[in-house]
Amino acid sequence: MIYKTADIRDQDGYKLLVSLVVPRPIAWVTTVDDEGIVNCGPYSFFNAVSGDPPVVVIGIGAKTKSTIKDTGINIRANGQFVVNLVSEDLAEQMNLTAIDFEHGVDELKLAGLSTAPSAVVKPPRIKEARAALECERIAILEISADRAIAVGKVVAFYIQDDCMQDPAKMYIDTPKLNLVGRMHGRGWYTRTNDRFLMERIDLGEWTKKHGNPPAPG
Repeated sequence: MIYKTADIRDQDGYKLLVSLVVPRPIAWVTTVDDEGIVNCGPYSFFNAVSGDPPVVVIGIGAKTKSTIKDTGINIRANGQFVVNLVSEDLAEQMNLTAIDFEHGVDELKLAGLSTAPSAVVKPPRIKEARAALECERIAILEISADRAIAVGKVVAFYIQDDCMQDPAKMYIDTPKLNLVGRMHGRGWYTRTNDRFLMERIDLGEWTKKHGNPPAPG
């Protein structure tokens, strides 16, 4: 099947995209407003796009066509946010914070969560999260009237001590983080405990075994 985006509804394009780009990591984002009120919300249009400098991007939608989410308002206003990573034991609490509460509602308190001070940025991290990325805004890309992409530079990494294999070498015990991601349709998630190892192929070793690769065309 071929679907041209010009010929389908916006919601159908979304449906196809989230069914194909899987699994998607979850950015559980904490921000603060001008009055210091903490907001929290999860976003699955999220990923790392650069290692040097470390940069992440988050796709932020809107509650309605005319109502911007607090996360987007706060990042635009204050330029800082924290990406808390979601382990399986916190999945239900993360889901609760996705409810479209009115501005000023303490989602973290409703979910039985607490905060801890960040090392560099003003927004706190979620204390119960096993890892978090403190970020400063590089840019906001306005995609449409109700969609934007926040580009942030990671200025500090938090990893729970018992999830480190070797702190001096910065080796993380990723399986112990037990993170979850989003899958295809509404409400579907995936675990990250089903893994396989496949080493990257070295060009010199490949050439030694197979000879020079064919030229383009």
